[in-house]
Amino acid sequence: MSKRWISFPKREGEHSRQAHADLPAGTFEREMSKEGFFGPSAHFHHLNPPTGWVKFEGALRPRAFDLNPLAAAGPDPWGAARLLGNGDMQFRIWRCAKPMDRLVRNSDGDELLFIHEGEGDLYCDWGHLTYRDGDYIVLPRGAMWRIEPRAATTMLLIEATEGSYLMPERGLVGAHAIFDPAVLETPQIDDAFRQQQANRETVVLVKRRGALATITYPFNPLDAVGWHGDLAPVRLNWRDIRPLMSHRYHLPPSAHTTFVGRNFVVCTFCPRPIESDPGALKVPFFHSNDDYDEIIFYHRGQFFSRDNIRPGMVTFHPCGFTHGPHPKAFQAGSRAALKETDEVAVMLDTRFPVEVAPLPSGVELLSYVDSWKQAAESAPA
Repeated sequence: MSKRWISFPKREGEHSRQAHADLPAGTFEREMSKEGFFGPSAHFHHLNPPTGWVKFEGALRPRAFDLNPLAAAGPDPWGAARLLGNGDMQFRIWRCAKPMDRLVRNSDGDELLFIHEGEGDLYCDWGHLTYRDGDYIVLPRGAMWRIEPRAATTMLLIEATEGSYLMPERGLVGAHAIFDPAVLETPQIDDAFRQQQANRETVVLVKRRGALATITYPFNPLDAVGWHGDLAPVRLNWRDIRPLMSHRYHLPPSAHTTFVGRNFVVCTFCPRPIESDPGALKVPFFHSNDDYDEIIFYHRGQFFSRDNIRPGMVTFHPCGFTHGPHPKAFQAGSRAALKETDEVAVMLDTRFPVEVAPLPSGVELLSYVDSWKQAAESAPA
C-alpha cells in the first residue's frame, strides 16, 4: 500500500524566511522532524534555549561515557563486552596489542571496524590490508579475519546485526560526492598474505547469536590464491572524506552519512569550514530527537558543539528530548569565533531504542545531564 506524509507547509507568527538562517532577533530555533532529518519538519522560534532545563529526572536523559579506561584487551574481539546495542546494531570497543593467534568470524552480521588508535595489518579471506588510525574497514558477514598490530590498536566494532552495510544515496550531488568510490581499498593477495599461509593448526572462533563455536583446522584457512566477484572488505579513511558544505546554511547530520545499516546510519563528522554567511547558524541547531537515538564517538579534536568532551568518549542522546549545542559552544557560534571545525567523530542514528549495558563505576559522567544548565547569554543577532 502506498503512503504519503500529511504535508501542508504553513507559517504562523514571527518566523525566519528559511530554516537555520536569519532567525528573529532574540530567539532560539528548534527543529522537530520525522524520520530523523529525512521527513517533514517544523521549525519553532523560542524566547529561551530549548535545552535550558534546571532539573532532569528519570531514566530518559543525555548520557556521556569515557571509554578510554574501558577498552578491554584480549586475544580476540569477542571478549569485548557490548556497550550499546539493539536488534539492529551492537557497539563494542576492543584493544589489541599483539598479533591475534586465532581467526574470528561474525555470523551475526556485517562488522564495521573503526580504528581509533594504532596501525598494523589485517588478514582475511580476500588477502592482506594495512590499516591506520581513522580507518573504517567493512567486513562482510562470514568473513574470517585477524590483525597483527604494529602499534597497540584500539578499535570500535559496530555490528550490523542480521544486516549489511550499504552506501547512502548521493542524490543531486552525484556518485563522487563526499568520497569518491575509487578511494575504497580492498585486500590484496600479496607477498605478506602468501607468507602467512603456513600449514599450522589454526582456530576459528565463530560468533552466532552471541554464542561462540570453535572450529580447528590442521592448516591456516586463509589460503586463497585468488578470488573474483563484487563482495569484499573495503577500507575508507576519514581523511578521504570531503564533507558537504554550505556557507549559507548549516547542513543536518544526515548530510554526513557514510554507511547505511538496517534501521541505522553511520555518519562521519570531519574538519570543515564553518558557515560564513552572517545570518547562518554556526553550530548545530536545537532539535527534538523524536524518531532516532543518537550515539557519537569522539575520535580526535575538539567537537565544536560540545564542552568538556575528549577523544575516546561517547555521548548518547536517546529519543524523547530536545538537545543541541552546549552554552559555551552556542555563544562561540553567535560570535562567529571559529572559522573551521577540527573534530573527527563517528555518529550512529538508530531508528529503534538502544540499550546501555551495565558499566563499571566511573565510566559514565553522571554530571553530563547538567552541562546545558547555563543558558546562552544571548541569542544571535
